[in-house]
Amino acid sequence: MNLDLKNKRALVCGSTQGIGKAVAMELAALGAHVTLVARNEAALKQTKSELPTNSTQLHTYLCVDFNEPEKLKTLTDAFIQRSGPIHILVNNTGGPPSGPIAQAKTEEFISAFNAHLICNHILVQSCMEGMKNAGYGRIINIISTSVKMPLPNLGVSNTIRAAVGNWAKTLANELGAFNITVNNVLPGATATQRLSTIIDNKALKTNVDAELVKKEMLHEIPMKRFADASEIANAVAFLASPAASYINGINLPVDGGRTGNL
Repeated sequence: MNLDLKNKRALVCGSTQGIGKAVAMELAALGAHVTLVARNEAALKQTKSELPTNSTQLHTYLCVDFNEPEKLKTLTDAFIQRSGPIHILVNNTGGPPSGPIAQAKTEEFISAFNAHLICNHILVQSCMEGMKNAGYGRIINIISTSVKMPLPNLGVSNTIRAAVGNWAKTLANELGAFNITVNNVLPGATATQRLSTIIDNKALKTNVDAELVKKEMLHEIPMKRFADASEIANAVAFLASPAASYINGINLPVDGGRTGNL
């Protein structure tokens, strides 16, 4: 099985913590030149210093906030023109605030749509021609199992994630002929700061102990544990590799079996 990413250039969003950081680490370990994307420059510099590196790899970063789509486009276009094509694009953005959909403000939908779908689309358009010319492209969107089954108390997230999922499937149909695959990885409950925040918020709103909330969540998972971020990264790395050349347009849950449908 060919998992070698030597001479491949990867751009990984949200890559200074959690799943995004784990993905960047794994892609670098497989030989890719990794460009980190996040809004905290100090965290970007620290993460860059931690990436596995051999004598030929060159890791870089772009500091940008996804609340500024036009700035993202300008920086990414300039970076690609200066440094060369991106072969692997990993779209990954922190989820919207939790809460019932009936209580969500319209501004929350607009903000989430821009940060997720619009920024994803900007990055695809920036990277697409380089992938076509190289005859190799991997676009991997880290979304959520809510694409397959909406999750309670995540109204805005459920809505926007589903939009990204359908955008990705449409894109897969259009780009497959150029040897560019587009796939979605759907993490289940993963031991990250995001999960801790969700647990704490639910505990606060329901006036129960956070440990009880955690136990209830674990009870819903057949494997009875949360995922480690590296386990999500392994799935992303496989889809990014030459070994996954004929996998296109799929939703891949990595959730320990929690999602209640096929």
